[in-house]
Amino acid sequence: MSGQAAGSLRRTSGFLRKELLQILRDPSSIALALVMPVVLILLFGYGVSLDAEHIPVAVVLDDRGSASQDLLARLEGSPYFEPRRVSTVTDADALMARHEVQGVVRIGPDFESRLAATGTAPVQLVLNGVDSNRARLVEGYFDGIVGTWAAARIARGEAAAAPLVTVSPRTWFNADGRSTNFLVPGLVALVMTLTGALLTALVVAREWERGTMEAILVTPLRAAEFLIAKIVPYYLLGMGGMTLCVVLGLLLFDVPLRGSFASLLGVGSLFMLASLGMGLAISSTVRTQFVAAQASILAGFLPAFFLSGLLFDLDSTPLPIRLISHVVPARYFVGASHTLFLAGDLWSVIWPDVLALAAMATLLIGVARRRTGIRIEG
Repeated sequence: MSGQAAGSLRRTSGFLRKELLQILRDPSSIALALVMPVVLILLFGYGVSLDAEHIPVAVVLDDRGSASQDLLARLEGSPYFEPRRVSTVTDADALMARHEVQGVVRIGPDFESRLAATGTAPVQLVLNGVDSNRARLVEGYFDGIVGTWAAARIARGEAAAAPLVTVSPRTWFNADGRSTNFLVPGLVALVMTLTGALLTALVVAREWERGTMEAILVTPLRAAEFLIAKIVPYYLLGMGGMTLCVVLGLLLFDVPLRGSFASLLGVGSLFMLASLGMGLAISSTVRTQFVAAQASILAGFLPAFFLSGLLFDLDSTPLPIRLISHVVPARYFVGASHTLFLAGDLWSVIWPDVLALAAMATLLIGVARRRTGIRIEG
């Protein structure tokens, strides 16, 4: 090893040791990187769900026949509904007005006779449409129960045979339809963004605020050595947070990981480097931690939350929003993690996301290198 390389290694290792000691002396960084993942995954896993269960509905049963009783029994046996039997539609409307129920199911007085005469009979479903997404979800659940009830009647010979062409839906990858299986893999992106963009956005600004940057400027430390020492500790913290999220998702919420952990680790490393590059680019541009924190939230965390596909289907958003989302690194990591968790190592699907993350990591670290070089070597 040449003397120049040995000197560079000594400077880098010395500054890296200084950064590691700084992290150990400031437990807030470790708490944000390792405790925050636990808080977020418990919050999203237990408190945030896109599914609807135990939905209170009022049931007006004007027909007392066996068919209507059978349909009511299926409604009562479903985990999605909590039926409350009332005598009249007026009583049901009153419950809806007081927000004690979210829907009204009415089986008319001629239900049994119409089934016997024509083979079909209407069932009325009235829903509170304030939350249109939830109303559509409840409608889908109710349609499924009615469809299952009708199929059982056909199987028992109580109704005409099914038509020659029927629709048999099949859900791929997330066959259980659990929103947790979709949320937890995307949540990893938020955890890594917090560690990568937010923590590293503060590290250089902190040097300026504490007056230690002037001491660094008079050392022979190079910009590349400075960046390596800043990146490595937070890379380890971020990957530790990712691993913790994956383990908790597998153990607490039974989220499937059909791909290999090595593949997830590789894709996560690229995303972590992109987040670190973003944070360091911000940190090397501003000199106060408050401004750096605000900038990292606006440029990193909020886009990762709203424009990554974690909560919203990007294909249903306006074109300008979809175009903006293509410059958000979390979009590609969320897509790749969903594939790895729910489908497996489908590299034909993952490779575009991997290439996009590699390009963004290179670009953002390059910007951070240039901005840091201006300050240190300029």
